[in-house]
Amino acid sequence: MKTTGVLIPAFSTRRRGDLGIGDTLGMVEWIDWAADFSVGFLQLLPINENGTDESPYSAISSIALDPIYLAFEPDHIPCLTQADIDSARAALGDRLTSHLIDYPHIRSTKFRLLEISYARFAANPEPSLAAEFQEFREKNSSWLTDYSRFKLLIEIHGKQLTWDEWPENCRDPESARKFIAELHQRNASYVEARLGFFAYGQWLCFRQWRAVREHADRRGVKLMGDVPIGISYHSADVFFHPNLFLTDWFGGTSPEAYSPENPFLHEWGQNWGIPLYDWDAMAKTDFAWWRARITHLTEIFRIFRIDHILGFYRIYGFPWHPKRNHEFIGLNHHEAAQRCGAQLPRWFDQPDDSDAHKAINLSRGDFRLRKILEAAGDAEIIAEDLGWVPEYVRPHLDEIGIAGYRIPHWDSYASGAPIMGDSFSANSFATYSTHDHDSLCAVWGNCRNAIAAHRYEPSEINHRQAEVAIRSLRLLAGFSGIPISQDHHWPAYSDAIHWRLIKSLLESNSRYAVLMATDLFQLPDRINVPGSEKHSNWRLRLNLSPHDMAEYGRILSVLIQIARR
Repeated sequence: MKTTGVLIPAFSTRRRGDLGIGDTLGMVEWIDWAADFSVGFLQLLPINENGTDESPYSAISSIALDPIYLAFEPDHIPCLTQADIDSARAALGDRLTSHLIDYPHIRSTKFRLLEISYARFAANPEPSLAAEFQEFREKNSSWLTDYSRFKLLIEIHGKQLTWDEWPENCRDPESARKFIAELHQRNASYVEARLGFFAYGQWLCFRQWRAVREHADRRGVKLMGDVPIGISYHSADVFFHPNLFLTDWFGGTSPEAYSPENPFLHEWGQNWGIPLYDWDAMAKTDFAWWRARITHLTEIFRIFRIDHILGFYRIYGFPWHPKRNHEFIGLNHHEAAQRCGAQLPRWFDQPDDSDAHKAINLSRGDFRLRKILEAAGDAEIIAEDLGWVPEYVRPHLDEIGIAGYRIPHWDSYASGAPIMGDSFSANSFATYSTHDHDSLCAVWGNCRNAIAAHRYEPSEINHRQAEVAIRSLRLLAGFSGIPISQDHHWPAYSDAIHWRLIKSLLESNSRYAVLMATDLFQLPDRINVPGSEKHSNWRLRLNLSPHDMAEYGRILSVLIQIARR
């Protein structure tokens, strides 16, 4: 059965009483909105604890959740008073209503509130809650113990995640555990209190998100999570389990044909800085790390997306960390190899350059993904299969029941004609954009601007950008039945164009039809610009009025009902 979803990052929600960032209670309000207007699921970005760059795709733990999403209300956080919360809100001031999230101040504020809560809880615990907390620590000790140690080490070393720059007596798992054990001998109360505090934050995170899941189940709305293909190099996982990773190689994508705004992308590709997996080492444990990751994810989410699923078949690797990217701009391969011990970026384990290699990559992808399917149980899996997709991937995903993406203005027949929605595979996930792309209204507007710029100044760059813009608009128009302009004087984006595009997506043959919140509400805002360090990345907060939420919801609900007929 077809189901419609809306992508809304947890950090982008807004509610009365929050602390300047979306939280679990903000997500509850969106669940109620979805249930009221026939939206079947809400797609979130990863909610694991962020690193210092605040990207949800560079988490410091594959399991730990980010305390920044905790809702701080007296009935949701033990031992807090309304006066505590009011004081915190007063200190945040205008940051509560800002269009962009101020992570440093909000993290600091929420951290202080959590410290207050834990201090009072530890001093005078309510028996049933204390028992629940203790049970959580015992059941989750396999990952929670090392996570808590990692957080303590970060704190001791000046809140620095860069464990490879810590003192030598803390730079590997064995010495770190010894360091903490010796510290415990000298000051047991301090060590136990800090480890308890970090575990306490995770208990509350899982407690609140499980409550969100229960509310969503009651309202008939599914939550959709996201599994990044990698984990941050500066994470508890890589620090305590380096044997599972190739720590000298970093995943990314191969060079892009035309990226004038980013010479590194054009020359070398994207270097994400995630260490590659040692798949052979993982196989020896029957993929225990992956199983644990998926098992904990499905406690909260009934659907989840696997980011860059192509990485399960083969992935492009760099022999240097992205902090060194600038060193390689303008170098030829010989010059680059001299800086990397004769190594150059390459495919792991091999490229798709022969039928034999393709068969091997397919076989390995099949083996690895079937382990994910086993761990997922009855959860639904979506594949982010965008980019340069080998021809064997999508048939294989369809064979094992994993739905892949379909983006109308990216796909076309060899003739240039759009692939219409009734030709989409039922086992697919149709959408106009992801968090890494412009919203619908922005795509349309930017394409019109590119065409106008070429008309005004017909340079080579403008010509190339205008060609791409015309192709995108023709595909969007053709897909949705909008009359096509012959002279490239395209109309401005309008409500009529907007709802025509959405109706066409909902009526496609795909099992899933998904809109970013910025698509649905005609917002030009961008969630993230890949390969950039834009000030606004991952910081967007939506500011939608109750009237707009209801009005757009009513129209969407009508279109959903029509599409189901």
